[in-house]
Amino acid sequence: MEDRVILVNENDIEMGVECKLVAHRSGKLHRAISIFVFDANNRLLLQKRASTKYHSGGLWSNTCCSHPRPNEDNLAAASRRLREEMGIECDLAKIFSFVYLTTFPNGLIEHEYDHVFFGSHAGDPVPNPGEAEDWKWMEITELSVDVKTNPGAYSSWLAICLDQVVACRESRTAAAITSERGSALMSLTMMPADPA
Repeated sequence: MEDRVILVNENDIEMGVECKLVAHRSGKLHRAISIFVFDANNRLLLQKRASTKYHSGGLWSNTCCSHPRPNEDNLAAASRRLREEMGIECDLAKIFSFVYLTTFPNGLIEHEYDHVFFGSHAGDPVPNPGEAEDWKWMEITELSVDVKTNPGAYSSWLAICLDQVVACRESRTAAAITSERGSALMSLTMMPADPA
């Protein structure tokens, strides 16, 4: 049975279902998920899409991209596909969504309402060779520069959303540092005074 995608409107309200390839031929807006997994050094895990993929084969992209099945929760779909594509299980958090439209050289059209998830992982992935033919960790600021310098080496959706990914990653890192400092300050404040 051919995979089906969830058709949505510009507010991500479900409008029906469609066969995946038909949706990509017609350019109908449908729901998607994109996962960005980082390590403790703020490096992003990239996958090189298998050359046999129906579009964007052989291009570097974010850790995992896919589509929820009909009646499947976005987070459940993200966790499932991350495990199936890259052999990784980790906690994921929804960060933002964006809509994009792009046409590929083979005539297929990607028109997606894309839900972006962040996760953290230590260790190497175990990719499914039917999905990813290579992988690497790359520092996020280095990636930003390379995407602009060599755009043809990367998937279109990664290039479109990367600035927002970087901004969200930086704000979350800053918030975590502020929280840690606040906790440390509170601990110091609450320490009992030495007896006289």
